[in-house]
Amino acid sequence: MKSLVLAALMSASASMAFAAEKYVLDSSHSQVLFSYNHLGFSTTFGMFSGFEGEIMFDAEDPSNSTVTVSMPTKSMFTGWEQREAHFMSDDFFGATDEDVITFTSTAIEVTGDDTAKITGDLTMNDVTKSVVLDATLNQTGTHPMAQKAWAGFDATTTLLRSDFNVGAFAPNVSDEVDVTISIEAMKAE
Repeated sequence: MKSLVLAALMSASASMAFAAEKYVLDSSHSQVLFSYNHLGFSTTFGMFSGFEGEIMFDAEDPSNSTVTVSMPTKSMFTGWEQREAHFMSDDFFGATDEDVITFTSTAIEVTGDDTAKITGDLTMNDVTKSVVLDATLNQTGTHPMAQKAWAGFDATTTLLRSDFNVGAFAPNVSDEVDVTISIEAMKAE
């Protein structure tokens, strides 16, 4: 009986794997934007770019999809070199050229025709926490210039800096950081 159940599970698992199609991120059109309140006087913005990742996208059952992304911590851009240097210092990330930020999905809950909550493990500054992204599928179709299958997604979440040991100067500089993600991905060949 156990072997029959195991065979059924393996068969179901194999058919799910075939249903999902692999998409790789288009690094030139994918960004992670962040913003936070600075001393009550302003909202300060920054971004990460140039990252890598893949989506195993199951259009028939998006809850079977998966997402993995990684980006160099030092890819952060704030528009002011001194701020970037401060963020990479021991006050915050203490980042080296080898440090990366990763996200690996653990569950996807479909919430509408083109929306989902993507739960996953975010690892930043050597700390891993579960986060939930509110995601929207913008569009799938043939990219008009590349002539390949393409997909675009947006997502948002709010993080607490202190959860990842980068909470210096909180609460004067807000602990909450709003995150907006926009990615394009091309179907792998």
